[in-house]
Amino acid sequence: MSDVREAVSVDPVQDPAPGGPAEDAVDLILEQWARERPDLDCSPMGIIGRITQLQREVYLAQRATFARYGLDAPSFDVLAALRRAGAPYQLTPTALMRTALVTSGAITQRLDRLEERGLITRERSEADGRAVVVTLTAAGRAALDAALPDHLETERELLDGLSRTDQELLAGLLRRLLVARGRLPQQP
Repeated sequence: MSDVREAVSVDPVQDPAPGGPAEDAVDLILEQWARERPDLDCSPMGIIGRITQLQREVYLAQRATFARYGLDAPSFDVLAALRRAGAPYQLTPTALMRTALVTSGAITQRLDRLEERGLITRERSEADGRAVVVTLTAAGRAALDAALPDHLETERELLDGLSRTDQELLAGLLRRLLVARGRLPQQP
């Protein structure tokens, strides 16, 4: 653990009053629990509470960004997975389900909406007539390619409070936590 502590920038966020670190709403919650239940270690709340607050901010920012392009997060995820697959921009519904970590019913609903809008097509596989292949259309690729730079800018703005070094450290710590939780990449 010392390697992580040594890599962390020791430049706390400063509050307008010189000398004191800025506090957030989670600090107040932790102080209240420390007062009311000093027998409990509530330190996990410091991490999970902040992740939960950030999750809400990310959701709202992404929703606004995607809406400018007539998309939502689930639609963006499907289009992005197909685009990342490379030409001819095709994946099976099962592969898409794995990348989006959703149920088969949820992926079917997403695909139905995207197909209605002409952003994807679904056809029987030429190699295996039983399998379905989802293909990104030219309109789908254009929609994704238009939204992607704005989406990346939104993500950059969400991370503005951290230095590049701190962003890399946070990414590494979150990756380690996801791997420890068994969230390993699945092949499409």
